Amino acid sequence: MTSTPGRPGPERVTARQAQVRRIRPGDGARMRALRLEMLADSPLAFLETIADAAARPHAEYAARVAYTSTGTDTAQFVADPGGRLVGHAGGTVAPDEPGLTVVYAVYVTPAWRGTGLLADLIDAVAGWSRAGGRRELMLEVVVGNDRAYRAYRRLGFLDTGVRVPHPTIPTLTELRMRRAV
Repeated sequence: MTSTPGRPGPERVTARQAQVRRIRPGDGARMRALRLEMLADSPLAFLETIADAAARPHAEYAARVAYTSTGTDTAQFVADPGGRLVGHAGGTVAPDEPGLTVVYAVYVTPAWRGTGLLADLIDAVAGWSRAGGRRELMLEVVVGNDRAYRAYRRLGFLDTGVRVPHPTIPTLTELRMRRAV
């Protein structure tokens, strides 16, 4: 299933023919490969090291994928061109702010950057958030990651002015950005 251009839907095909969809239980191995790529490409953007991710058993990846493939409290979306996954974005309910979805683990493989895939992934999270009655998205970006900051600005996210310590690297700071769904 694909959505009409300009209208986010549960699955969407980009110009380069990658389907953006909610993760499925059978995606464990491909998600593990994408996660390792994410960590190798952008080690400061995520909350674990590549060594920790590589050491985690496949069963843990499979369980996480199965958990986020259904339900309303957390979801993962992937870009699937029919082989290796090329993008990811997750969303989770903010426990202390009922109308908010926290966007996490956003990544587009380098060869697919600039294709509109980032917007499609964020649209998928936004659609899921809207369906759950949450009308706002929030994400955090490492201060100094100007490429990501500019990309999120183009997608309508605004810098809130809030700065928080990076959860795993004490010398880094993250900035919070929000937008309506």
